[in-house]
Amino acid sequence: MYNYVHTNISNNNTVNSLLADYKGPKNLSTVVEKYEDEIALLYKQHVLIPSPPISEDEKKARFANITSNQASVLFALYPIDTAKWMKIISTYSGLSKNDIYESAITAGLDPSIVFAASASGFTNTATPLINSVGIVIYGQDEDSVASVRFREEDDTHWRKGLDLSWEPIYGAFAGSIVYLNADTTYFIEVAVTDLNGNVEEHKFQTKTKPNSPPIDPDKIYYLSEIYSGGQLDLEALNIQGAANGYAKIIGDGPVIEAGNDVLSAVNIGNNSYIMLENLTVTGGERYGIFAKKAHHIWIKGCNVSGYGRRANDIRDGIAYSSTTSGSPINYDSGIYLERSGIAVIEECEVHSPNLSANSWQHGHPKGANALQVWAYHDSDLYRGEFIVRNNRFYGSHEHRFNDVIEGRMNTERRGGFVKNSAIYGNYLAYANDDVIEIDGGQQNVLVYNNEIEQGYAGISIAPNTLGPSYIFHNYIHNLGDETGKEWTAIKAGGLIAKPAGRTFIFENVIDVERNGIAASRVNGDTTFWVTSKNNIVFTQGSGNSAGYCIFDKEKYIGSTSINDLCFNQDTLDARYEFNFEYLQEHAYSDDIEYIESLKSVASPKLFISDGYQIPNFSGTIGLQLVTEKPEVTWELNPNDAVYEELTSQYEYGATIITAESAVTLTGNNWQIFPIDYKLTGNSMINLELAIEGSAEIIGIGFETDKDVDSNRVVRFVGSQNWGIDGTDSFSGTNSRVSFPIGKHITGQVNYLVLVLDNDKIKQSTNSSRAIFKNISITEN
Repeated sequence: MYNYVHTNISNNNTVNSLLADYKGPKNLSTVVEKYEDEIALLYKQHVLIPSPPISEDEKKARFANITSNQASVLFALYPIDTAKWMKIISTYSGLSKNDIYESAITAGLDPSIVFAASASGFTNTATPLINSVGIVIYGQDEDSVASVRFREEDDTHWRKGLDLSWEPIYGAFAGSIVYLNADTTYFIEVAVTDLNGNVEEHKFQTKTKPNSPPIDPDKIYYLSEIYSGGQLDLEALNIQGAANGYAKIIGDGPVIEAGNDVLSAVNIGNNSYIMLENLTVTGGERYGIFAKKAHHIWIKGCNVSGYGRRANDIRDGIAYSSTTSGSPINYDSGIYLERSGIAVIEECEVHSPNLSANSWQHGHPKGANALQVWAYHDSDLYRGEFIVRNNRFYGSHEHRFNDVIEGRMNTERRGGFVKNSAIYGNYLAYANDDVIEIDGGQQNVLVYNNEIEQGYAGISIAPNTLGPSYIFHNYIHNLGDETGKEWTAIKAGGLIAKPAGRTFIFENVIDVERNGIAASRVNGDTTFWVTSKNNIVFTQGSGNSAGYCIFDKEKYIGSTSINDLCFNQDTLDARYEFNFEYLQEHAYSDDIEYIESLKSVASPKLFISDGYQIPNFSGTIGLQLVTEKPEVTWELNPNDAVYEELTSQYEYGATIITAESAVTLTGNNWQIFPIDYKLTGNSMINLELAIEGSAEIIGIGFETDKDVDSNRVVRFVGSQNWGIDGTDSFSGTNSRVSFPIGKHITGQVNYLVLVLDNDKIKQSTNSSRAIFKNISITEN
């Protein structure tokens, strides 16, 4: 609007006449029509002019005579900058605070923001999760810089964190420290430096949460002792714990089987300090496991399936529970924690709901999800702090979730994960809409180290109503709903309509057919605010809305793309719809040979020069390792290799070699391949691994002789706790694996060992197999 007026004003065109003819976006045109005179005066007073920071005297001159209506205009035109305008107007104008609050409410802003935005009386926070800490410091100015450093209590070395991000709604700096150790005390220092070089220091001491909760030894319940069929109702049994000791229910054989006559198979209700471990849960009219207004819930190792309503009527492709029902079947959940907070869900499998969601062919998908979250507890003490880690939530090609992880009230700041939450280490697949949805409140919400596939969109952040959120080190690939259609790996939008959060997108590997980052409308608004850096994005297609690394029609001035490597395999080039002033491509973006080398390996690793390293993020072991340009120094050619059974371990089974450099093991089968290689501290083992069935050990060993040593075998999957733990490198039944073998084994290696160990399974019932493909070693 400003550019339109500034470009066209002349002796023949007054500001008012130009505003009267304004034909911009609908939302903005409505504001212009309502406040035409006030906007014209603000333009003439140079209040609307985009300019560098001005002196105190100039601020006093410009804002001294601001009226209530003019204040409403500023709030309506710049909803992202609520806190900034609140502070300027309250400091330099003659308006009272009540006048200012009423002006902001008149502009349609949320009163809870209006009354808090300019307050520096909020308590600064450092909120620990298990492997991260979220920080918020209030009462700040956008032009300042908030640098971070941290160290463990027993360490004298300070590590640099990523600078905190400006949060414009409450006028704060916020951000996260990641990849921390569990149950560890950290000292954190934040130095806020203003434009004049003045430094304000903030110090925190906090302890990350432990990997398991405290358990009350008098409140350990075995399922066989408390369950006799139907619903497991913890409210009725009056089972709950306390802060110093959770109540724990352990699955020891019985399966919880509930019919459709109860809302959920397991009812936690509003009982708190509850741990569920190793339960197998089926049934429930709506939910497998359900809690409402609870807090401190820990769900570990549970298997949930067969839940939710069935379709007894289909209308226009949408499922209803009966012919008389007025509402489609939606929001049924394997696990639903409603208006609950402070929860851990780990090592669970949620799959096979009773209903498959419809696709976009029949309108917005409706149906079941694996996990539904509404982390807005009645008490602010218990809001957010959800940890969802190391789970497998999956459907199938013909039987899909709506969203795999879904947030309720997800266009509101109180919706979804709300704040201080983390989703990591999961395998998530088969949705007809979003695979992960963190829409709504996203302050210090982290999504990382996940494998995501088979959805219409990968991760949705539309809208981000309060940031920052962080999406990093994820592997998003093989998208598509049941019809094969997809939209984008990361979906954003709604910055102006539902202001206003920023999302950091770091070092993900995205391999999709359509778009890397693209918008979806939220209340008609497709604007988004992202900081994208060091990502690998492979796309396909060259249509009007396909094949883009970033597809941003609004080109919001705050967004940047730095050092991303984007390649469209149809155009053989990068494709962007973006503000090119804020785009800086990776140095190898035009190096086709280098790009092909990335596409050819199981886990591509992007060369990142020192100037683009991200403090506390780059160089940390995640799904994608950020390292220098890798060199493949050895690879297995199984078609030419001489291999044999490892006699001390082999029991039975077949070994099949195919032309695709794949080795398939069946049975209880250990095979050794002679090699000649010297491992160094920088050695990485890379491969593609697919499994069918279960096993005690599936992995790879590096031996000097034909004996086997647990300290020289990496276990990627399996029920037996044996060998070097490489399970964090493998997710799902089919995964690309990169493991830093040089951190565990160095020196000469004479034999490569492929392992499928199944001692406890009878040969007659053993149908398990492991497929090892494209095995190589790189030096990083």
